[in-house]
Amino acid sequence: MSELKLTRDDCLARDAQDPLAPLRERFDLPPGVIYLDGNSLGARPRAALGRAQEVVAREWGQDLIKSWNTAGWFDLPKRLGQRLAPLVGAQADEVVVTDTTSLNLFKALAAALRIQSRGETASRRVLVTERSNFPTDIYMAQGLTSWLERGYSVRLVDSVEELPAAIDGDCAVLMLTHVNYRTGYQHDMAALTRHAHQNGALTVWDLAHSAGAVPVDLNGAEADFAVGCTYKYLNGGPGSPAFIWVPRRHQAQFEHPLSGWWSHARPFAMAHGFEACDGIGRALCGTQPVVSLAMVECGLEVFEETSMAAIRAKSLALTDTFIALVEARCADHPLRLVTPREHARRGSQVSFTHPHGYAVMQALIARGVIGDYREPEIMRFGFTPLYTSFADVWDAVEILKDILDREDYDVRAERGAVT
Repeated sequence: MSELKLTRDDCLARDAQDPLAPLRERFDLPPGVIYLDGNSLGARPRAALGRAQEVVAREWGQDLIKSWNTAGWFDLPKRLGQRLAPLVGAQADEVVVTDTTSLNLFKALAAALRIQSRGETASRRVLVTERSNFPTDIYMAQGLTSWLERGYSVRLVDSVEELPAAIDGDCAVLMLTHVNYRTGYQHDMAALTRHAHQNGALTVWDLAHSAGAVPVDLNGAEADFAVGCTYKYLNGGPGSPAFIWVPRRHQAQFEHPLSGWWSHARPFAMAHGFEACDGIGRALCGTQPVVSLAMVECGLEVFEETSMAAIRAKSLALTDTFIALVEARCADHPLRLVTPREHARRGSQVSFTHPHGYAVMQALIARGVIGDYREPEIMRFGFTPLYTSFADVWDAVEILKDILDREDYDVRAERGAVT
C-alpha cells in the first residue's frame, strides 16, 4: 500500500494491530490533544501522581527522616540506574540517576580530561564537538576548558563530514549528542567511537534525544562516558533528574571536582577529607531530590513491558508515515524536511522548516497539535511510540494542511519565554 494513498481508516487499522497500543493507557493524556512533543517533555504516566502522593503524604509526611532508610531513599539513584541501564546497553552497576544533564556532562568531561592528562595523551588539550550541538553542552565544555586555564580549548565542527579530520593528535575528548536536537540526525556511535579511540581520544555521548527513543548499546560501541535526561522519552516529569553512565573499566579512575558527600566512601563518618567510594557512586554529588527521583521510576516501569526493538520499529513507522503524508498533502507549501530519511541516521523526531515556522507552530498548538519550535525556522515533531498513534499522525497532518492552506497563522505572534 502506497503511503500516498493512505487513509485515516488505514491508520486506524494500523493502530488496531499495534502491539504497543495498549501502553497508551499507561499515560494521562489530555482529551483533544495530539501530543508530538515527547522529545522535549514526555507525557505523565498515570502512576506518577499516586507515587508522588505516596512520597509526600506517607514517606515524608508520616515517616519523616526515617524514610532515607525505610523507604529506600538513600539507594534510589542506583536502583533507578539499574532499571534504566538496559535501555542504553549498560550493565546494572554502570548507571546512576542524579543531578542535571549539564552537571553530569561536566563530571564526565572533567573525568575524561583528567584521564587524558596522564601518560602519552598528556599533551592533548582540545575538546571536539559540533557547532550544532545542544548549546548548553557547548557552554559546559567552554566553561570547563576556560576554568582549567591550561591551554584547553573547544573545537567546533560545522558538519558531520568534518568530524573525522577534527579528531587529530591534539584531540583529548570527542563530545557529541547522539541524536541532534534540531534535525533528529543520529550519529553512528560505534564508528565514531572507534575512530576516536584509534586516534587516542575518549568519547562522551549525550543521550538526551536517544534514551527511550532509539536502541543504544554503549558497551557494544565501547563508548567511554554518557549522560542523558529522563524527562523526554523516559517520561520522568519536568526537570526530573538526569543520568550518567560510567563503564566498569573507567570507574576506578573516574574523578571530577564536584566531590560531594554522596560520593564519599563513608558519607556519615563526617570525615574532614574526601575519600571517593567505589563504583558508579563516584558520579554522585549532593543530597538527592527524592520526590522527582521517585516519579522517574513510573516512566521506567512502562519500558519493562516492551522492548527497544519494538519501540524503534514503531518509531520508524510513525515518522515514515508523517513524512510521507506531509510531503503529499502539504506539497504546495514551502516546507523543507531537515530530518534524514535514512533510518540509521534518524532519531524519533521529524523537523520541517517553514519561513513562518514559529507562527505555524503556535497555530498548531492552538488547534491541539503540540510540537515545538527551534531556530532557525524549525518546527519539531516528536514521536513517542509508547503513546503516539497512527491516527494521531493522520489528524496532525490534516490540521497542518488546513492551517497552511488557509494561512491561518499570525506572523506577529508574540514569542513566549519557551518556544
